[in-house]
Amino acid sequence: MSGDTDKLSAERRRKLQALRAEGGAYPNDFRRDAVAADLHRDCAALDRDALEAAQTSVRVAGRLVGKRVMGKTSFAVLRDMSGDIQLMLSAAAAGEDDYRRFKTLDAGDIVGAEGLVTRTKTGELSVRVKRLRLLVKSLHPLPEKFHGLADIETRHRKRYLDLIAGGGAREIFRKRSRIVAVIRDDLNRRGFLEVETPMMQPLPGGAAARPFVTRHHALDMPLYLRVAPELYLKRLVVGGLEKVYEINRNFRNEGVSARHNPEFTMLEFYQAYTDYRDLMQLTGELLRRVCDEVCGGPVVEFDGRRIDFSGPFDELRFDDAILRHNPALNAAALQDTKRLVQALADAGVDVGGGADAASAGAGIAKLKLELFEKTVEPRLEQPTFITAFPTEVSPLARRSDDDPEVADRFELFIAGLEIANGFSELNDADDQRQRFREQARDRAGGDDEAMYYDADYIEALEYGLPPTAGEGVGIDRLVMLLTGAPSIRDVILFPQMRRLPGTGKSGAQDMPGKSGTPGTSATQDTSGTPATPEQE
Repeated sequence: MSGDTDKLSAERRRKLQALRAEGGAYPNDFRRDAVAADLHRDCAALDRDALEAAQTSVRVAGRLVGKRVMGKTSFAVLRDMSGDIQLMLSAAAAGEDDYRRFKTLDAGDIVGAEGLVTRTKTGELSVRVKRLRLLVKSLHPLPEKFHGLADIETRHRKRYLDLIAGGGAREIFRKRSRIVAVIRDDLNRRGFLEVETPMMQPLPGGAAARPFVTRHHALDMPLYLRVAPELYLKRLVVGGLEKVYEINRNFRNEGVSARHNPEFTMLEFYQAYTDYRDLMQLTGELLRRVCDEVCGGPVVEFDGRRIDFSGPFDELRFDDAILRHNPALNAAALQDTKRLVQALADAGVDVGGGADAASAGAGIAKLKLELFEKTVEPRLEQPTFITAFPTEVSPLARRSDDDPEVADRFELFIAGLEIANGFSELNDADDQRQRFREQARDRAGGDDEAMYYDADYIEALEYGLPPTAGEGVGIDRLVMLLTGAPSIRDVILFPQMRRLPGTGKSGAQDMPGKSGTPGTSATQDTSGTPATPEQE
Protein backbone atom coordinates (compact mmCIF):
# COMPACT_ATOMS: atom_id res chain seq x y z
CA MET A 1 0.00 0.00 0.00
CA SER A 2 1.09 3.58 -0.56
CA GLY A 3 2.10 5.82 2.31
CA ASP A 4 -1.15 7.80 2.09
CA THR A 5 -3.17 4.61 2.19
CA ASP A 6 -1.18 3.40 5.20
CA LYS A 7 -1.99 6.62 7.04
CA LEU A 8 -5.69 6.35 6.25
CA SER A 9 -5.80 2.73 7.40
CA ALA A 10 -3.96 3.62 10.60
CA GLU A 11 -6.50 6.34 11.33
CA ARG A 12 -9.35 3.88 10.83
CA ARG A 13 -7.69 1.44 13.21
CA ARG A 14 -7.49 4.18 15.85
CA LYS A 15 -11.21 4.72 15.45
CA LEU A 16 -11.77 0.97 15.88
CA GLN A 17 -9.69 0.92 19.07
CA ALA A 18 -11.84 3.74 20.46
CA LEU A 19 -14.95 1.68 19.66
CA ARG A 20 -13.44 -1.32 21.43
CA ALA A 21 -12.72 0.79 24.48
CA GLU A 22 -16.34 1.91 24.53
CA GLY A 23 -17.55 -1.68 24.10
CA GLY A 24 -19.29 -0.78 20.84
CA ALA A 25 -17.24 -2.68 18.21
CA TYR A 26 -18.95 -5.23 15.96
CA PRO A 27 -22.50 -5.31 17.39
CA ASN A 28 -24.79 -8.05 16.07
CA ASP A 29 -28.23 -7.03 17.29
CA PHE A 30 -29.43 -4.74 14.49
CA ARG A 31 -32.12 -6.25 12.28
CA ARG A 32 -33.21 -4.53 9.08
CA ASP A 33 -36.72 -4.78 7.67
CA ALA A 34 -36.28 -3.10 4.28
CA VAL A 35 -33.86 -3.07 1.35
CA ALA A 36 -33.15 -0.33 -1.16
CA ALA A 37 -34.76 -1.88 -4.23
CA ASP A 38 -38.02 -2.61 -2.42
CA LEU A 39 -38.21 0.97 -1.13
CA HIS A 40 -37.69 2.41 -4.60
CA ARG A 41 -40.31 0.06 -6.05
CA ASP A 42 -42.93 0.58 -3.35
CA CYS A 43 -42.52 4.35 -3.26
CA ALA A 44 -42.13 5.00 -6.98
CA ALA A 45 -45.59 6.58 -7.30
CA LEU A 46 -45.51 8.54 -4.01
CA ASP A 47 -44.44 12.16 -3.87
CA ARG A 48 -42.94 13.96 -0.90
CA ASP A 49 -46.27 14.99 0.61
CA ALA A 50 -47.66 11.45 0.40
CA LEU A 51 -44.56 9.99 2.06
CA GLU A 52 -44.61 12.60 4.83
CA ALA A 53 -48.25 11.82 5.48
CA ALA A 54 -47.62 8.05 5.55
CA GLN A 55 -44.85 8.31 8.17
CA THR A 56 -43.42 4.90 7.14
CA SER A 57 -40.64 3.81 9.49
CA VAL A 58 -37.95 1.46 8.16
CA ARG A 59 -34.71 -0.11 9.31
CA VAL A 60 -32.05 -0.34 6.59
CA ALA A 61 -28.48 -1.60 6.68
CA GLY A 62 -25.55 -1.67 4.29
CA ARG A 63 -22.24 -0.08 3.35
CA LEU A 64 -21.66 3.67 3.17
CA VAL A 65 -20.34 4.42 -0.31
CA GLY A 66 -20.65 8.19 -0.25
CA LYS A 67 -21.04 10.97 2.32
CA ARG A 68 -21.66 14.71 2.15
CA VAL A 69 -21.22 16.49 5.49
CA MET A 70 -22.95 19.86 5.38
CA GLY A 71 -24.28 22.27 7.95
CA LYS A 72 -27.53 21.34 9.58
CA THR A 73 -28.35 18.45 7.23
CA SER A 74 -25.95 15.88 5.73
CA PHE A 75 -26.39 13.04 3.29
CA ALA A 76 -24.95 9.58 2.69
CA VAL A 77 -25.46 6.78 0.19
CA LEU A 78 -26.11 3.35 1.71
CA ARG A 79 -25.60 0.35 -0.56
CA ASP A 80 -27.08 -3.10 0.14
CA MET A 81 -27.34 -6.19 -2.06
CA SER A 82 -30.33 -4.77 -3.94
CA GLY A 83 -29.05 -1.26 -4.65
CA ASP A 84 -28.61 2.21 -3.14
CA ILE A 85 -30.74 4.36 -0.87
CA GLN A 86 -29.94 7.85 0.39
CA LEU A 87 -29.71 8.61 4.09
CA MET A 88 -30.58 12.13 5.29
CA LEU A 89 -29.21 13.11 8.68
CA SER A 90 -29.60 16.11 10.94
CA ALA A 91 -29.01 16.81 14.60
CA ALA A 92 -32.68 17.69 14.92
CA ALA A 93 -33.89 14.26 13.74
CA ALA A 94 -31.09 11.95 14.85
CA GLY A 95 -29.87 13.79 17.94
CA GLU A 96 -26.55 15.47 18.57
CA ASP A 97 -24.70 12.26 19.51
CA ASP A 98 -25.68 10.26 16.41
CA TYR A 99 -25.05 13.24 14.16
CA ARG A 100 -21.59 13.73 15.64
CA ARG A 101 -20.82 10.01 15.19
CA PHE A 102 -22.01 10.16 11.59
CA LYS A 103 -19.38 12.81 10.84
CA THR A 104 -16.64 10.40 11.98
CA LEU A 105 -17.77 7.58 9.68
CA ASP A 106 -15.72 6.62 6.61
CA ALA A 107 -16.65 5.38 3.16
CA GLY A 108 -16.82 1.60 3.39
CA ASP A 109 -18.21 1.44 6.93
CA ILE A 110 -21.25 -0.80 7.40
CA VAL A 111 -24.11 0.88 9.27
CA GLY A 112 -27.68 0.34 10.35
CA ALA A 113 -30.17 3.21 10.19
CA GLU A 114 -33.74 3.60 11.40
CA GLY A 115 -35.95 6.41 10.16
CA LEU A 116 -38.85 7.61 8.04
CA VAL A 117 -39.11 7.29 4.27
CA THR A 118 -39.27 10.67 2.57
CA ARG A 119 -38.12 12.61 -0.46
CA THR A 120 -35.78 15.57 -0.60
CA LYS A 121 -36.79 18.82 -2.22
CA THR A 122 -35.17 17.57 -5.42
CA GLY A 123 -37.27 14.37 -5.32
CA GLU A 124 -34.57 11.91 -4.17
CA LEU A 125 -36.03 9.02 -2.18
CA SER A 126 -34.36 9.02 1.24
CA VAL A 127 -34.54 7.75 4.79
CA ARG A 128 -34.65 10.58 7.34
CA VAL A 129 -32.51 8.96 10.02
CA LYS A 130 -33.65 8.94 13.64
CA ARG A 131 -31.06 6.43 14.88
CA LEU A 132 -27.75 5.43 13.32
CA ARG A 133 -25.38 2.65 14.39
CA LEU A 134 -21.94 1.67 13.17
CA LEU A 135 -22.04 -2.10 12.73
CA VAL A 136 -18.64 -2.79 11.15
CA LYS A 137 -15.63 -0.49 10.79
CA SER A 138 -13.94 -0.75 7.38
CA LEU A 139 -10.19 -0.69 8.02
CA HIS A 140 -9.09 0.14 4.48
CA PRO A 141 -10.14 3.04 2.25
CA LEU A 142 -12.04 2.12 -0.86
CA PRO A 143 -10.06 2.32 -4.13
CA GLU A 144 -9.65 5.80 -5.60
CA LYS A 145 -11.53 4.75 -8.74
CA PHE A 146 -14.19 3.17 -6.56
CA HIS A 147 -17.10 4.26 -8.72
CA GLY A 148 -16.58 1.81 -11.56
CA LEU A 149 -13.27 0.30 -10.34
CA ALA A 150 -11.52 0.69 -13.67
CA ASP A 151 -8.49 -1.52 -12.92
CA ILE A 152 -9.39 -4.88 -14.46
CA GLU A 153 -6.66 -6.76 -12.61
CA THR A 154 -8.01 -5.54 -9.26
CA ARG A 155 -11.57 -6.39 -10.27
CA HIS A 156 -10.63 -10.00 -10.97
CA ARG A 157 -8.22 -10.54 -8.07
CA LYS A 158 -10.32 -8.76 -5.46
CA ARG A 159 -13.86 -9.46 -6.53
CA TYR A 160 -15.20 -8.16 -3.23
CA LEU A 161 -14.01 -4.66 -4.19
CA ASP A 162 -15.59 -5.04 -7.61
CA LEU A 163 -18.89 -5.97 -6.00
CA ILE A 164 -18.66 -3.20 -3.41
CA ALA A 165 -18.28 -0.76 -6.31
CA GLY A 166 -21.77 -1.79 -7.36
CA GLY A 167 -21.16 -1.41 -11.09
CA GLY A 168 -21.67 -3.97 -13.83
CA ALA A 169 -20.32 -6.90 -11.82
CA ARG A 170 -23.38 -7.13 -9.61
CA GLU A 171 -25.70 -7.18 -12.61
CA ILE A 172 -23.58 -9.81 -14.38
CA PHE A 173 -23.75 -12.20 -11.45
CA ARG A 174 -27.45 -11.57 -10.87
CA LYS A 175 -28.00 -12.51 -14.52
CA ARG A 176 -25.75 -15.53 -14.17
CA SER A 177 -27.83 -16.81 -11.27
CA ARG A 178 -31.00 -16.20 -13.26
CA ILE A 179 -29.61 -18.01 -16.34
CA VAL A 180 -28.81 -21.11 -14.30
CA ALA A 181 -32.21 -20.99 -12.61
CA VAL A 182 -34.06 -20.82 -15.94
CA ILE A 183 -32.01 -23.70 -17.36
CA ARG A 184 -32.70 -25.83 -14.29
CA ASP A 185 -36.41 -25.02 -14.41
CA ASP A 186 -36.64 -25.83 -18.12
CA LEU A 187 -34.98 -29.23 -17.76
CA ASN A 188 -37.02 -30.07 -14.67
CA ARG A 189 -40.20 -29.28 -16.62
CA ARG A 190 -39.04 -31.66 -19.35
CA GLY A 191 -38.78 -34.47 -16.81
CA PHE A 192 -35.00 -34.51 -16.35
CA LEU A 193 -33.59 -35.58 -12.99
CA GLU A 194 -30.78 -33.47 -11.52
CA VAL A 195 -27.95 -35.62 -10.20
CA GLU A 196 -24.42 -35.30 -8.82
CA THR A 197 -21.37 -37.25 -9.95
CA PRO A 198 -17.85 -37.48 -8.46
CA MET A 199 -15.51 -34.53 -8.78
CA MET A 200 -12.54 -36.75 -7.85
CA GLN A 201 -12.27 -39.74 -10.14
CA PRO A 202 -9.90 -42.72 -10.37
CA LEU A 203 -9.68 -42.10 -14.12
CA PRO A 204 -10.42 -38.85 -15.95
CA GLY A 205 -12.84 -39.29 -18.82
CA GLY A 206 -15.56 -37.74 -20.91
CA ALA A 207 -13.38 -35.19 -22.69
CA ALA A 208 -10.02 -34.86 -24.40
CA ALA A 209 -8.23 -32.72 -21.83
CA ARG A 210 -5.20 -32.75 -19.57
CA PRO A 211 -6.37 -33.37 -15.98
CA PHE A 212 -5.28 -32.07 -12.61
CA VAL A 213 -3.94 -34.82 -10.35
CA THR A 214 -4.15 -35.15 -6.58
CA ARG A 215 -3.72 -38.04 -4.14
CA HIS A 216 -5.96 -39.70 -1.58
CA HIS A 217 -3.60 -40.60 1.26
CA ALA A 218 -5.91 -42.93 3.17
CA LEU A 219 -6.62 -45.01 0.06
CA ASP A 220 -3.05 -44.56 -1.20
CA MET A 221 -4.15 -43.83 -4.75
CA PRO A 222 -4.00 -41.00 -7.28
CA LEU A 223 -7.23 -39.21 -8.13
CA TYR A 224 -8.06 -36.85 -10.96
CA LEU A 225 -10.26 -33.78 -10.81
CA ARG A 226 -12.97 -34.41 -13.34
CA VAL A 227 -12.61 -33.03 -16.81
CA ALA A 228 -16.26 -33.94 -17.55
CA PRO A 229 -19.06 -35.94 -15.85
CA GLU A 230 -20.04 -37.69 -19.09
CA LEU A 231 -19.07 -41.29 -18.39
CA TYR A 232 -20.75 -41.24 -14.97
CA LEU A 233 -23.95 -39.71 -16.32
CA LYS A 234 -24.16 -42.38 -19.01
CA ARG A 235 -23.67 -45.05 -16.34
CA LEU A 236 -26.85 -43.65 -14.78
CA VAL A 237 -28.72 -43.99 -18.08
CA VAL A 238 -27.55 -47.62 -18.20
CA GLY A 239 -29.06 -47.96 -14.73
CA GLY A 240 -32.46 -46.75 -15.92
CA LEU A 241 -32.33 -43.01 -15.12
CA GLU A 242 -33.27 -42.14 -18.68
CA LYS A 243 -33.21 -38.31 -18.45
CA VAL A 244 -30.47 -36.85 -16.24
CA TYR A 245 -28.54 -33.60 -16.01
CA GLU A 246 -25.84 -32.04 -13.90
CA ILE A 247 -24.71 -28.42 -13.60
CA ASN A 248 -21.15 -29.20 -12.69
CA ARG A 249 -17.69 -27.82 -12.07
CA ASN A 250 -14.99 -29.19 -14.36
CA PHE A 251 -11.22 -28.83 -14.14
CA ARG A 252 -8.84 -28.89 -17.10
CA ASN A 253 -5.10 -28.34 -16.83
CA GLU A 254 -4.94 -25.94 -19.74
CA GLY A 255 -3.93 -22.38 -20.48
CA VAL A 256 -5.81 -19.31 -19.30
CA SER A 257 -7.33 -16.88 -21.80
CA ALA A 258 -10.31 -14.61 -22.33
CA ARG A 259 -12.29 -17.77 -23.17
CA HIS A 260 -10.68 -20.39 -20.92
CA ASN A 261 -10.44 -20.85 -17.16
CA PRO A 262 -8.98 -24.04 -15.62
CA GLU A 263 -12.10 -24.36 -13.45
CA PHE A 264 -15.41 -23.80 -15.22
CA THR A 265 -19.12 -24.61 -15.11
CA MET A 266 -20.80 -26.94 -17.57
CA LEU A 267 -24.34 -28.18 -18.03
CA GLU A 268 -24.43 -31.80 -19.18
CA PHE A 269 -27.64 -33.68 -19.89
CA TYR A 270 -28.55 -37.07 -21.38
CA GLN A 271 -31.83 -38.41 -22.70
CA ALA A 272 -32.55 -41.99 -23.74
CA TYR A 273 -34.39 -42.82 -26.96
CA THR A 274 -33.33 -39.62 -28.71
CA ASP A 275 -30.58 -38.68 -31.15
CA TYR A 276 -28.38 -35.65 -31.71
CA ARG A 277 -30.94 -33.91 -33.91
CA ASP A 278 -33.51 -34.06 -31.10
CA LEU A 279 -31.00 -32.28 -28.87
CA MET A 280 -30.33 -29.64 -31.51
CA GLN A 281 -34.01 -28.78 -31.37
CA LEU A 282 -34.05 -28.84 -27.56
CA THR A 283 -30.97 -26.59 -27.46
CA GLY A 284 -32.59 -23.94 -29.65
CA GLU A 285 -35.73 -23.96 -27.52
CA LEU A 286 -33.74 -23.81 -24.27
CA LEU A 287 -31.52 -20.91 -25.32
CA ARG A 288 -34.44 -18.93 -26.71
CA ARG A 289 -36.28 -19.29 -23.41
CA VAL A 290 -33.21 -18.27 -21.40
CA CYS A 291 -32.65 -15.26 -23.64
CA ASP A 292 -36.30 -14.18 -23.43
CA GLU A 293 -36.58 -14.52 -19.65
CA VAL A 294 -33.19 -13.10 -18.72
CA CYS A 295 -32.62 -10.50 -21.46
CA GLY A 296 -36.22 -9.60 -22.30
CA GLY A 297 -36.11 -10.73 -25.92
CA PRO A 298 -34.31 -12.86 -28.52
CA VAL A 299 -31.62 -10.33 -29.50
CA VAL A 300 -28.53 -9.44 -27.44
CA GLU A 301 -25.47 -7.27 -28.03
CA PHE A 302 -22.05 -8.90 -27.78
CA ASP A 303 -18.72 -7.43 -28.84
CA GLY A 304 -20.46 -4.83 -30.98
CA ARG A 305 -22.60 -7.43 -32.76
CA ARG A 306 -26.33 -8.18 -32.61
CA ILE A 307 -26.83 -11.86 -31.85
CA ASP A 308 -30.27 -13.19 -32.75
CA PHE A 309 -31.51 -16.25 -30.84
CA SER A 310 -34.97 -16.24 -32.43
CA GLY A 311 -34.01 -19.07 -34.79
CA PRO A 312 -34.00 -21.28 -36.62
CA PHE A 313 -30.25 -21.59 -36.11
CA ASP A 314 -27.99 -22.02 -39.12
CA GLU A 315 -26.55 -25.49 -39.83
CA LEU A 316 -23.37 -26.49 -41.70
CA ARG A 317 -21.54 -29.77 -42.08
CA PHE A 318 -17.97 -29.76 -40.78
CA ASP A 319 -16.24 -30.15 -44.18
CA ASP A 320 -18.57 -27.67 -45.86
CA ALA A 321 -17.76 -25.06 -43.19
CA ILE A 322 -14.03 -25.47 -43.83
CA LEU A 323 -14.49 -25.10 -47.58
CA ARG A 324 -16.74 -22.06 -47.20
CA HIS A 325 -14.13 -20.19 -45.17
CA ASN A 326 -11.09 -21.52 -47.06
CA PRO A 327 -11.98 -20.84 -50.71
CA ALA A 328 -8.52 -21.91 -51.91
CA LEU A 329 -9.31 -25.51 -50.87
CA ASN A 330 -11.60 -28.09 -52.47
CA ALA A 331 -13.02 -31.42 -51.32
CA ALA A 332 -9.94 -33.30 -52.53
CA ALA A 333 -7.65 -31.03 -50.50
CA LEU A 334 -9.46 -32.07 -47.30
CA GLN A 335 -8.08 -35.57 -47.83
CA ASP A 336 -4.53 -34.45 -48.65
CA THR A 337 -2.14 -34.15 -45.72
CA LYS A 338 0.32 -31.87 -47.53
CA ARG A 339 -2.37 -29.43 -48.63
CA LEU A 340 -3.87 -29.33 -45.14
CA VAL A 341 -0.46 -28.66 -43.60
CA GLN A 342 0.10 -25.86 -46.12
CA ALA A 343 -3.34 -24.39 -45.35
CA LEU A 344 -2.51 -24.47 -41.65
CA ALA A 345 0.84 -22.80 -42.29
CA ASP A 346 -0.91 -20.11 -44.34
CA ALA A 347 -3.23 -19.58 -41.37
CA GLY A 348 -0.28 -19.19 -39.02
CA VAL A 349 -0.40 -22.64 -37.40
CA ASP A 350 2.90 -24.49 -36.95
CA VAL A 351 2.28 -28.25 -37.14
CA GLY A 352 5.88 -29.00 -36.18
CA GLY A 353 7.98 -30.44 -38.95
CA GLY A 354 5.79 -30.06 -42.00
CA ALA A 355 3.76 -32.63 -43.91
CA ASP A 356 5.86 -35.67 -43.05
CA ALA A 357 5.76 -34.99 -39.31
CA ALA A 358 2.07 -34.15 -39.46
CA SER A 359 1.33 -37.35 -41.32
CA ALA A 360 3.14 -39.40 -38.67
CA GLY A 361 1.74 -37.56 -35.64
CA ALA A 362 -1.76 -36.60 -36.62
CA GLY A 363 -4.42 -38.02 -38.87
CA ILE A 364 -6.32 -36.12 -41.52
CA ALA A 365 -9.18 -35.52 -39.09
CA LYS A 366 -6.97 -33.84 -36.50
CA LEU A 367 -5.44 -31.57 -39.13
CA LYS A 368 -8.90 -30.60 -40.37
CA LEU A 369 -9.98 -29.90 -36.79
CA GLU A 370 -7.03 -27.57 -36.31
CA LEU A 371 -7.88 -25.80 -39.54
CA PHE A 372 -11.52 -25.53 -38.51
CA GLU A 373 -10.63 -24.06 -35.11
CA LYS A 374 -8.28 -21.53 -36.65
CA THR A 375 -10.17 -20.38 -39.71
CA VAL A 376 -13.85 -21.20 -39.18
CA GLU A 377 -14.75 -20.81 -35.50
CA PRO A 378 -13.96 -17.07 -35.29
CA ARG A 379 -16.25 -16.39 -38.26
CA LEU A 380 -19.34 -18.15 -36.92
CA GLU A 381 -21.18 -15.10 -35.63
CA GLN A 382 -24.89 -15.99 -35.53
CA PRO A 383 -25.96 -19.23 -33.77
CA THR A 384 -24.70 -22.04 -36.02
CA PHE A 385 -24.77 -25.81 -35.60
CA ILE A 386 -21.76 -27.57 -37.12
CA THR A 387 -22.50 -31.26 -37.78
CA ALA A 388 -20.81 -34.37 -39.18
CA PHE A 389 -17.53 -34.12 -37.28
CA PRO A 390 -14.94 -36.78 -38.15
CA THR A 391 -15.32 -39.92 -36.04
CA GLU A 392 -11.56 -39.87 -35.37
CA VAL A 393 -11.93 -36.73 -33.21
CA SER A 394 -15.22 -37.86 -31.65
CA PRO A 395 -14.21 -40.86 -29.51
CA LEU A 396 -17.49 -41.09 -27.56
CA ALA A 397 -19.94 -40.35 -30.37
CA ARG A 398 -21.94 -42.79 -32.48
CA ARG A 399 -20.85 -43.30 -36.08
CA SER A 400 -23.28 -42.12 -38.73
CA ASP A 401 -25.22 -44.92 -40.40
CA ASP A 402 -24.75 -43.15 -43.75
CA ASP A 403 -21.02 -42.56 -43.39
CA PRO A 404 -19.02 -44.27 -40.61
CA GLU A 405 -16.16 -41.79 -41.12
CA VAL A 406 -18.27 -39.06 -39.51
CA ALA A 407 -20.14 -38.99 -36.20
CA ASP A 408 -23.72 -38.11 -35.34
CA ARG A 409 -22.49 -35.00 -33.57
CA PHE A 410 -22.96 -31.25 -33.48
CA GLU A 411 -21.29 -28.25 -31.93
CA LEU A 412 -23.03 -24.90 -31.49
CA PHE A 413 -21.04 -21.74 -32.15
CA ILE A 414 -22.13 -18.18 -31.41
CA ALA A 415 -19.98 -15.05 -31.88
CA GLY A 416 -16.94 -17.25 -32.42
CA LEU A 417 -17.49 -19.10 -29.13
CA GLU A 418 -18.13 -22.83 -28.83
CA ILE A 419 -21.24 -22.93 -26.65
CA ALA A 420 -22.41 -26.54 -26.84
CA ASN A 421 -21.24 -29.98 -27.93
CA GLY A 422 -23.66 -32.86 -28.36
CA PHE A 423 -24.00 -36.19 -30.06
CA SER A 424 -25.77 -39.48 -30.31
CA GLU A 425 -23.93 -41.61 -27.78
CA LEU A 426 -21.80 -44.54 -28.76
CA ASN A 427 -23.52 -47.53 -27.13
CA ASP A 428 -21.67 -50.33 -28.93
CA ALA A 429 -19.29 -51.63 -26.25
CA ASP A 430 -16.94 -53.27 -28.75
CA ASP A 431 -16.64 -50.08 -30.80
CA GLN A 432 -16.04 -48.05 -27.64
CA ARG A 433 -13.38 -50.51 -26.48
CA GLN A 434 -11.50 -50.12 -29.76
CA ARG A 435 -11.69 -46.33 -29.63
CA PHE A 436 -10.41 -46.30 -26.04
CA ARG A 437 -7.48 -48.44 -27.21
CA GLU A 438 -6.72 -45.90 -29.93
CA GLN A 439 -6.86 -43.10 -27.35
CA ALA A 440 -4.56 -45.07 -25.05
CA ARG A 441 -2.05 -45.44 -27.89
CA ASP A 442 -2.20 -41.71 -28.53
CA ARG A 443 -1.58 -41.06 -24.84
CA ALA A 444 1.36 -43.46 -24.83
CA GLY A 445 2.68 -41.55 -27.84
CA GLY A 446 2.73 -38.29 -25.90
CA ASP A 447 -0.78 -36.85 -26.33
CA ASP A 448 -1.55 -35.52 -22.81
CA GLU A 449 -5.17 -34.79 -23.79
CA ALA A 450 -6.02 -38.28 -25.09
CA MET A 451 -8.51 -40.25 -23.00
CA TYR A 452 -7.67 -43.07 -20.62
CA TYR A 453 -8.94 -46.60 -21.10
CA ASP A 454 -11.91 -47.00 -18.73
CA ALA A 455 -12.63 -50.72 -18.28
CA ASP A 456 -15.50 -50.16 -15.84
CA TYR A 457 -17.29 -47.92 -18.32
CA ILE A 458 -16.90 -50.59 -21.02
CA GLU A 459 -18.46 -53.12 -18.64
CA ALA A 460 -21.37 -50.74 -18.02
CA LEU A 461 -21.96 -50.47 -21.78
CA GLU A 462 -21.97 -54.26 -22.00
CA TYR A 463 -25.05 -54.28 -19.76
CA GLY A 464 -26.74 -52.07 -22.36
CA LEU A 465 -26.99 -48.32 -22.88
CA PRO A 466 -30.27 -47.52 -24.66
CA PRO A 467 -30.10 -45.28 -27.73
CA THR A 468 -29.18 -41.98 -26.08
CA ALA A 469 -28.13 -38.45 -26.95
CA GLY A 470 -26.11 -36.20 -24.67
CA GLU A 471 -24.88 -32.63 -24.63
CA GLY A 472 -22.63 -30.23 -22.76
CA VAL A 473 -23.30 -26.49 -22.62
CA GLY A 474 -20.64 -24.06 -21.39
CA ILE A 475 -22.38 -21.93 -18.77
CA ASP A 476 -19.57 -19.38 -18.44
CA ARG A 477 -19.47 -18.66 -22.17
CA LEU A 478 -23.26 -18.49 -22.35
CA VAL A 479 -23.21 -15.92 -19.55
CA MET A 480 -20.57 -13.96 -21.48
CA LEU A 481 -22.90 -13.80 -24.47
CA LEU A 482 -26.01 -12.81 -22.55
CA THR A 483 -24.28 -10.15 -20.43
CA GLY A 484 -21.95 -8.73 -23.07
CA ALA A 485 -18.88 -9.59 -20.97
CA PRO A 486 -15.67 -9.61 -23.08
CA SER A 487 -13.75 -12.08 -20.90
CA ILE A 488 -14.61 -15.30 -19.10
CA ARG A 489 -12.97 -13.76 -16.02
CA ASP A 490 -15.78 -11.20 -15.92
CA VAL A 491 -18.41 -13.91 -15.39
CA ILE A 492 -16.56 -16.13 -12.87
CA LEU A 493 -16.59 -14.73 -9.36
CA PHE A 494 -13.08 -15.91 -8.56
CA PRO A 495 -11.18 -16.67 -11.78
CA GLN A 496 -7.78 -18.32 -11.73
CA MET A 497 -5.05 -15.68 -11.89
CA ARG A 498 -1.30 -15.79 -12.37
CA ARG A 499 0.38 -15.34 -8.99
CA LEU A 500 1.86 -11.97 -8.17
CA PRO A 501 5.61 -11.60 -7.54
CA GLY A 502 6.50 -12.36 -3.93
CA THR A 503 3.39 -14.41 -3.25
CA GLY A 504 2.83 -18.11 -2.72
CA LYS A 505 1.57 -20.61 -5.25
CA SER A 506 -2.05 -19.77 -4.47
CA GLY A 507 -1.50 -16.04 -5.03
CA ALA A 508 -1.42 -15.33 -1.29
CA GLN A 509 1.57 -15.06 1.01
CA ASP A 510 3.10 -18.47 1.71
CA MET A 511 1.48 -19.90 4.84
CA PRO A 512 1.63 -23.38 6.39
CA GLY A 513 -1.30 -25.61 5.50
CA LYS A 514 -3.13 -27.72 8.07
CA SER A 515 -0.46 -30.34 7.66
CA GLY A 516 2.17 -27.78 8.60
CA THR A 517 3.91 -28.03 5.23
CA PRO A 518 4.64 -24.55 3.81
CA GLY A 519 3.11 -23.85 0.42
CA THR A 520 1.23 -27.15 0.25
CA SER A 521 -1.63 -27.10 -2.20
CA ALA A 522 -4.55 -29.51 -2.05
CA THR A 523 -4.40 -29.97 -5.81
CA GLN A 524 -1.02 -30.12 -7.48
CA ASP A 525 -0.02 -30.39 -11.10
CA THR A 526 1.58 -33.81 -11.00
CA SER A 527 0.87 -34.55 -14.61
CA GLY A 528 4.02 -36.65 -14.72
CA THR A 529 2.32 -39.29 -12.54
CA PRO A 530 2.21 -42.56 -14.48
CA ALA A 531 -1.17 -43.24 -16.02
CA THR A 532 -3.24 -46.13 -14.75
CA PRO A 533 -2.57 -49.00 -17.16
CA GLU A 534 -5.26 -50.39 -19.42
CA GLN A 535 -7.11 -53.22 -17.74
CA GLU A 536 -9.52 -55.62 -19.34
